Amino acid sequence: MQAKHLKRLDSLAGPLLARLLPRRKKPATAVAPGSALIIRPGGIGDAVLLIPMLRALQDAYPLYRIDILAERRNSAAFEFSPGLHAVHCYDEPGELRAVLKNRYDLVIDTEQWYRLSALVSRLIRCRRSIGFATNERKRLFTDAVPYDLGEYEAFSFFRLLAPLGIPAPGQIAVPFLDIPAAAQERAGALLARLGEQPFVAIFPGASVQRKEWGGVRFRQVAASVALAGHATVVVGGKEDDDVADAIARATGAINLAGRTSLAETAAVIAAAKVLLTGDSGLLHIAAGLGTRTLSLFGPSDAVKWAPKGEGHRAFASSLPCAPCAKWGTIPPCAHEGSCIDADPAEVARALIQMLREE
Repeated sequence: MQAKHLKRLDSLAGPLLARLLPRRKKPATAVAPGSALIIRPGGIGDAVLLIPMLRALQDAYPLYRIDILAERRNSAAFEFSPGLHAVHCYDEPGELRAVLKNRYDLVIDTEQWYRLSALVSRLIRCRRSIGFATNERKRLFTDAVPYDLGEYEAFSFFRLLAPLGIPAPGQIAVPFLDIPAAAQERAGALLARLGEQPFVAIFPGASVQRKEWGGVRFRQVAASVALAGHATVVVGGKEDDDVADAIARATGAINLAGRTSLAETAAVIAAAKVLLTGDSGLLHIAAGLGTRTLSLFGPSDAVKWAPKGEGHRAFASSLPCAPCAKWGTIPPCAHEGSCIDADPAEVARALIQMLREE
C-alpha cells in the first residue's frame, strides 16, 4: 500500500480506533527483556536517523533480539545497522500477519504522529510498549513520552529510550552507519575513472514537488563546480535519470542515477567530499557517514532536519510562510512550484569553498 493511502486510512479511521482499543496496562513487575520490535514507518530519512538510537539500545542490551517493522520504501536503510534479527515490512500483509503472531518483551513505536503504527503496537502481544504521546495514540502504550517539534530528529528518537533508563548522548557520534562490503566494492568500480580526484555528489531529486529545486539550478551549480576544476557525480533513483543525464551532458559529470542500490549510493556518498541535496534521505545518510553536506530546505524546518556540526551547511527558504511542513505533511499553498529560493550562484560559491577546505 502506498504511503498516501496509509495516511488517508489513518486520518479516516485512526482517531476512532485509537479511542476504541483498550489501554495497554503496565506490567506489575519489571521483567528483563529479551526481544524487542521497533516499528518505523515512513521514509528513508527517519529510518536513518533512528539508527543511533538502535545502536544505543543494542549497547545497553547486547543479548536483545531486535526485529524491525518498516515499510518497503525505507526497509533498505536498515542494511546500515548490523546486528538486527529481522526486518519486516509494515505494508506487506503477509509479513505484518507474521509479526502479529509473535510475542515480544518490548515494542517501541517510533512514528511521530500517525496512529496506525500505534494500533499495530497495541495488537502485538508484548509486556511493555513505548511511543510518542502526540495525540490519541498515547493511550495505546504502557509508556508514552513527549515529542518536541523543534528538536533535531535523531535526539527525538532517544526520548523513546528514557523509560528504559538509557540516556541520550550529548552529541550523535559519527559515523553511525555501516556500508556492506559488496556495496563498497561496486561503488569503487563505478568511481574508478576518477582515480584519486576529489568529487562532489549531487542528488537533484525530491520526494515532493515543494522540495524540488529544479534540474536547471542543479545544472548551473554543477557547471560552476566543473569550471573550478572539481569533479561531480550525480546520484539518485531511476526517476531522477533524466535530470541527472542533463547535468552530466552539460557538465561532464558522472551520472549514476538509477544505476545503484541504496547501499551502493551510500558508498558513493561516503567517498564524496561533499553532498549537495535538498531535504532527503540521502542527506541523512551522508550525515551518518561523516560526509559533509550542503542542503537546501523549503517547506521543512532546517532546525529539526538539517545535519548538525561544522561540516554541514543549510540554505533555508526565505519565504515568509516557510517552514510549513508539520507531522510529515505539507499544507496546501498558493505559492506555485518549489519553496526553495536559494540562489544558484551563492550555492555554487559555498559548495566550491567546501570542496577546497581540508
